[in-house]
Amino acid sequence: MNKVFLKELLLLLFCVIGMSAKAQTKPYSWDNLPVIIEPVFKKDTINIIQYGAKPDGVSLNTKAINDAISACSAKGGGVVLIPNGFWLTGPIKLKSNVNLHLKKNALLLFSKNFDDYKIIEGNYEGVPSAKNESPIMGTNLQNIAITGKGTIDGNGDAWRMVGKNKLTEGEWKNKVASGGIVSEDQKMWFPSEKTKKAYYEKPSTLLGPGVKLEDFEPIKDFLRPNLIVLTSCKNVLLEGVVFQNSPAWNVHPLMCENLTMRDLFIKNPDYAQNGDGADIESCKNVLMENCVFDVGDDAICIKSGKDAEGRKRGMPTENMIIRNNTVYNGHGGFVIGSEMSGGARNIFVYDCTFRGTDKGLRFKTTRGRGGVVENIFIKNINMVDIGSEAIFFDMYYWVKSPQANEAVVVPAVTEETPVFKNIYIQNIVCDGAKKGVFVRGIPEMPVNNIYMENLVLNTDIGVEIKDAKGIYLKNCDLRTKPGKEIVYVETSQDISFDAIKSNQSAGTIFNINGENSSNISIKNSSFPESLTKAVFNNKANAKSLKFNK
Repeated sequence: MNKVFLKELLLLLFCVIGMSAKAQTKPYSWDNLPVIIEPVFKKDTINIIQYGAKPDGVSLNTKAINDAISACSAKGGGVVLIPNGFWLTGPIKLKSNVNLHLKKNALLLFSKNFDDYKIIEGNYEGVPSAKNESPIMGTNLQNIAITGKGTIDGNGDAWRMVGKNKLTEGEWKNKVASGGIVSEDQKMWFPSEKTKKAYYEKPSTLLGPGVKLEDFEPIKDFLRPNLIVLTSCKNVLLEGVVFQNSPAWNVHPLMCENLTMRDLFIKNPDYAQNGDGADIESCKNVLMENCVFDVGDDAICIKSGKDAEGRKRGMPTENMIIRNNTVYNGHGGFVIGSEMSGGARNIFVYDCTFRGTDKGLRFKTTRGRGGVVENIFIKNINMVDIGSEAIFFDMYYWVKSPQANEAVVVPAVTEETPVFKNIYIQNIVCDGAKKGVFVRGIPEMPVNNIYMENLVLNTDIGVEIKDAKGIYLKNCDLRTKPGKEIVYVETSQDISFDAIKSNQSAGTIFNINGENSSNISIKNSSFPESLTKAVFNNKANAKSLKFNK
């Protein structure tokens, strides 16, 4: 009887394991989103005051806070409480099983004394480099959190150089009066002579054979840290707090797994150089929800290393959910790249609002990166007052692209060739942008298989597509200003427009360029007779475009 029961139990166990394995291999979709595991903590609480911390804004509480974290972790974990008050500190090192919790009126301000931060081996754009210690750091940890309603301030204004043209007259006077050094032409402020020296000499900060950390001491102040860097950590929760005024990037999780970011307010001045919001790099299983961004560079940014180092690491950012977030300022609302050499995949973005960003959805890369960006799903995005493009794909980042009539030598496809493919965008409303959709691939690797549906774009210019293949736009209302064609296509193939509407009554619908443009179709669309259907330039063939009712 026991043997029969044991056999049945083993059979059931194998069935469960088989079903689990089958479930794990099911492709991610809107009906099968990634699952993110959140950390759980003991309720045991240590108040930093117990270790001598003082909320006077003058006493340096670095040792007290780190001692409290170490003691909590050594006892099996729990909560380290930062109560209401003004807490000045140097670098904080997180430890496993600890939840650093800030009360609502707690201000954790990091010191602007650069000597409080050691030069360490850090990471810049996916490459090992010299950096000052980050204000908050954690490496190879499990079950960690920063929670609460308090504010974490990186004192970034003390680190960042800034141009006079970026500030108001009053801000510039206050900046000069605060100390530091002004350039000879009176147009740039530097925190110190070391920063100024590095700015003009532009020395490499990369680490390599024979390079020692002490070699960077002459430019130490130039090596701005990110506010929070978490490297190779598992089960991470960032919830409720304000992260602001970072010296460089704000929040930088690197090679982390099971990361949750919820109800955060991440902000930097709009003039903050490299003042990114959240740079999620080579992370797996990520949830970002209900966060607000107001920053000086890219807001929500997906990365995975740069060039050869990124490809060698080979860790894509994958299995990510981004929902219910608002971006008020930044170079891009949602961004992938340009350092995406490890790839990015299975990312779901929905129910977000971008207001006043330079670009809305921004995908950027360039030759030399390599990496595959694929299976990106985006829907229900509202945009208002976008500075340039609402939807933007560019494979010529920081590189001049050829003109329509310019002869080009097409390089061979190698591991250095980047790929954008299989990206699905739907339900986008944009009220105000210079351009609705911009797609620019490279001849050897066109942007491929991009599906856009249900777009309402109130923009100066409609759609521009270059070096692309398999671009599909369906049910799109393109409300553009008069004077430009509604759609510009150059050297692209298999482009489909289905159920397209326009507010224009004069001008041209299509401007087709290049002898390699082919199989461009438009169907289920009606336009006023006063519109010219198409013009063909730069050896484009009139047969490349077909109007189908």
